[in-house]
Amino acid sequence: MPQAPLTRLLERARAEGTAIGAMNVITLEHAEAIVIGAEAADRPVVIQLSENTVAYRGSLGPVGLACLRIAEESSTEVCVHLDHATDPELVRAAVDLGFDSVMFDASTRPHAENVRTTAAIAAWCHDHGIAVEAELGEVGGKDGVHAPGVRTDPGDARRFVEATGVDALAVAVGSSHAMVTRDARLDDDLIARLHAAVPVPLVLHGSSGVPDDGLRSAVRAGVRKVNIATHLNLQMTRAITTVVDEGRADPRIYLGAGRDAMALEVQRILMLLSINSEASIDR
Repeated sequence: MPQAPLTRLLERARAEGTAIGAMNVITLEHAEAIVIGAEAADRPVVIQLSENTVAYRGSLGPVGLACLRIAEESSTEVCVHLDHATDPELVRAAVDLGFDSVMFDASTRPHAENVRTTAAIAAWCHDHGIAVEAELGEVGGKDGVHAPGVRTDPGDARRFVEATGVDALAVAVGSSHAMVTRDARLDDDLIARLHAAVPVPLVLHGSSGVPDDGLRSAVRAGVRKVNIATHLNLQMTRAITTVVDEGRADPRIYLGAGRDAMALEVQRILMLLSINSEASIDR
């Protein structure tokens, strides 16, 4: 199936009162697991490659092309997305490769510079038919550089979107990247106020630390894209560890077990996010 544009998936989620799941890829098995889970749930999905993963692998091309091919061969709608890119050259490389959307993250820069650089990237991407996600109010936990207590101000968020022209906005509402426990509590009142103030879909980063009821509540309050990475990595790692501890050294066996475990959790989460509730809150 041809790659699904992020804007179309977000607009559908807005109309349904649901959220699109966005999962991060590190290995080929990650990409396969995400799409297998999405096909089982019969839901669209976003598969994401982060700047950190590109650095780990040494280049964007091989893993990026693999993700694009997996998306093309899927029976469900898949968007291939660049996540947390801070380097404009990586954004351009992803667009050249065939990615449908990018997340440009200048949230650690001074506000004026964040606005200026994000606006320039958004204008360039829009000229090439590419959707842009940005972040305002640093979401905690990313490489230890963001402040977990930061919250995004609704007025600032509205002005940021108007000044930059981005298509989706990641906001800080109580989540934190790389959490290995699911006990984060989100500020649903703030999400609702952001939803009312901001004219583009809201994105929740650091969702691995948010329990199921918190994810559903965030969707009810107005979140339309939910990013999950660490939680799925834990599912994969636990399954792999179990197989390896049994003395089975064939990578096809232990990586396959990890892929299967992750796919089941992807399916469960996508179905959780797809439960329609209070769609009337959307404009």
